[in-house]
Amino acid sequence: MMKRLLLGALCTLIFSSAFADEELPGFDEITVNALHRTRPVAGSVWYPVGTKTYKGLLGDSSVFIGNYAYVGAGVKEGKFPLVLFSHGSGGNMFSASWLFSALTKKGAMVVAINHPGSTSGDSSPRRSILLDERAKDLSAALDTILGDPNFNRYIDQSRIIAAGFSMGGASVLNLAGARWDREIFSQYCKTFKNADPGCTFFSKGGVDFDHLPDGFVGNAKDKRITKVISIDPGYTVAFDKASAKDIQVPVQFINIGRKNRAFAADLEAEANKVLSLIPGASYVVTDQGDHFAFLPPCKPEGAALLELDNDDPVCTDPEGTDRVEVHEQIQKYMEEFIGLD
Repeated sequence: MMKRLLLGALCTLIFSSAFADEELPGFDEITVNALHRTRPVAGSVWYPVGTKTYKGLLGDSSVFIGNYAYVGAGVKEGKFPLVLFSHGSGGNMFSASWLFSALTKKGAMVVAINHPGSTSGDSSPRRSILLDERAKDLSAALDTILGDPNFNRYIDQSRIIAAGFSMGGASVLNLAGARWDREIFSQYCKTFKNADPGCTFFSKGGVDFDHLPDGFVGNAKDKRITKVISIDPGYTVAFDKASAKDIQVPVQFINIGRKNRAFAADLEAEANKVLSLIPGASYVVTDQGDHFAFLPPCKPEGAALLELDNDDPVCTDPEGTDRVEVHEQIQKYMEEFIGLD
C-alpha cells in the first residue's frame, strides 16, 4: 500500500515539475465598450509572460480539451505584434486557445472576443447576418487594448494583424476593406441553401434573402490593420469585386485540407473568385483535415456527446487526420506571414 502511495506521489511530483517548466501564455479578461452594441463585449488578451502567477485551465469543456495559462500574469518586457482574432459562428474567445498559446510562444500578443449574437449560447441568424457589427467589435477591442495602460506599452502598433476563422475569416476581411454583394449572396443561398450550412442556418432563422440588412454590406475598414489572415472564410463567394481596390494590406488565405473542404470555404471552387480579385493575396492549404479540424482537440467522449445532442459533428475528422498536425501547420503558416521568430 505504501509503495503504491509513494509511487503515486513520485509521479505527481514529476508531472508537476515538468508542467512548471512548460512555457504557457499569460491570460486576462478585458471588457470592450463598443458603441454599436447595447452592452459591453467580453474579451480576452493572451501574451508572453514576464512574471508568473497561478495556472488556470481555459476553454475546457465536456467536448474540448482546454489550454493552461498564467491568469493575470505580468507581461514580458518588449514590443510585440498584436493579433486580433475573430471566432466562427457559434464559437467563442476560447475556440482557438491552442493557436493563441502557440503565437505567444513566438512573441505575439492576441486579443480575442465573444461576438454578441453569434457566439456560444448566443447565436442568432438574424444578428449573425450583420457582418459589419462583428468587424466593428474587433475595432472596438483594438481601441480598448490600445487605451489600456496595462498592455498598450507592449504593443508594436506597426504590426496589428486581424485573423479569423470561418465567419471570423469574413469579419477580418471586412476590416481590410472587403464588402459583400447582396444580390450574389441572395442568389447563392437560394441555390445552395440545402448544401451550405450557413445558408441553412440563416433560412431557419427567417432571414429574408431578398432583403438582406444594410449590416451585411456595411463598410468596416480599419486603417490600423497592417495584415489580415483569413482561415476557411465564409461569404467569399459574395465578395464585392468593387471593394478590392480598398484592400491595401497583405492578405493570407488558409484553406483546411486538400479534400473534404467546407462547401462555402473552398477558395479554389469555380464559383469563388476572391483569390484572383484581391491583388497579391497569398494562399496556403493544410495537408489534412476539414473545416472543423481548426477547433480544439476533442476529448475521447466528445463525438458521442455531440451525437446525443444532435449537434454538428465537430469532433469527427476525416480518416487519417491528426488534428494536432493540422494545428501545427496553420501555426507555421501564420507565424511566417506575421514574421514571428
